[in-house]
Amino acid sequence: MWLKMFRESFLFAFGSVVVNKLRTFLSLFGITIGIVSIISVFTVFDWMENSIRESIATLGDNTIYVEKWPWTPDANIKWWDMIKWPPPSVDDYDALVRRSTSVQAASFTVGSGESIKYRGNLASETYVLGATHDFQDVRSFEIENGRYFTQNESSAGKPVAIIGSEVARKLFDNVQPVGKEITISKYKAQVIGVFKKEGKGGLSDNGMDEAVLVPLDFSRQFVNFRNPFLNSDIMIRGKEGVSVQQLSDEVVMILRAARRIGPGKENNFSINQASQITSTLEPVFRGINIAGWIIGGFSILVGGFGIANIMFVSVRERTSIIGIQMALGAKRRWILQQFLTESVLLSVTGGILGLILVFIGTVFVNYFFTLGMHLTAGNIILAIVISATIGIVAGFAPASAASRMNPVEAIGYSF
Repeated sequence: MWLKMFRESFLFAFGSVVVNKLRTFLSLFGITIGIVSIISVFTVFDWMENSIRESIATLGDNTIYVEKWPWTPDANIKWWDMIKWPPPSVDDYDALVRRSTSVQAASFTVGSGESIKYRGNLASETYVLGATHDFQDVRSFEIENGRYFTQNESSAGKPVAIIGSEVARKLFDNVQPVGKEITISKYKAQVIGVFKKEGKGGLSDNGMDEAVLVPLDFSRQFVNFRNPFLNSDIMIRGKEGVSVQQLSDEVVMILRAARRIGPGKENNFSINQASQITSTLEPVFRGINIAGWIIGGFSILVGGFGIANIMFVSVRERTSIIGIQMALGAKRRWILQQFLTESVLLSVTGGILGLILVFIGTVFVNYFFTLGMHLTAGNIILAIVISATIGIVAGFAPASAASRMNPVEAIGYSF
């Protein structure tokens, strides 16, 4: 019986929506704009949060980074003291590898902005990363074409390079890069591999997409390792079963001994890990979600008022019809359901149109900027639920007013 009533209500509401095209358009327009606003905000924020979390994930849960500068502010350390600290060195790396019992793999890296050339093509200020052989065991990445360095190439500092996808595009366009010779600064190097595209977003811009990886000893030709402002770090991955805290404590002890830091004196290096960034960003993620609800809430509220307005007009227009229906035996709940169904139908249709517009927007953005932004299933369900809820809330007062009409007065009503 209920399904039959719902079917009749739906058909009646659908007929009313089709007949009153202008009114339907105005109702849909309000709720569509509201859904576009709120779902667009959540889609962008979801993309930002996911990109950041994925970038943090590449750092490794059981990996720590020895660097000159901390990733998060430390009120106990002044920047003018930190600027005097020496950057991590090869000697520090050797001490850790030699003395540690908790380290699974460690890699020393130095970074430098260099111009990369191939024939007449130039990729200026490209991030060139010199690394020890264990870089592949600490930092997660994929090689799409070619291969990683051999142990002999790393140890001997052979002039070989693995380039990012964006560097390959700038230098080679549609030419296969593997086997070709490029110039880094003034030095020749053979391309032996191309990193798989990681995409934009997160903490590391394009990650390895715009980087070039070379053996550490080859990078000595164009990087001054004695520079007090050397951009270097030591990436350390702990053994299975070793906690990050245990690993960090051991690394601190070894480095303090290697650098001859006396008891009671502050460390002159920073130990960084992914959890620092995660804990710092959690309040930001919460704030983003709250901002999304506030921004989208106002828009969806306006759409709800629009539907309520239109539904009151619809009730007034059909007052005499309502009276006839009630005189023929239609119950109040059927009248109530009839107008609520129309309100929800309008609202959900507007929500679906809003989702279509957001989807078109993500396709457009991904086509031109390759950001990997997607309309998630969660946001689709959220949009439908919000639309249906707004339809019920906005349509209840007009529907209730229609169901409480006196049949005799309603039949004689003149709009």
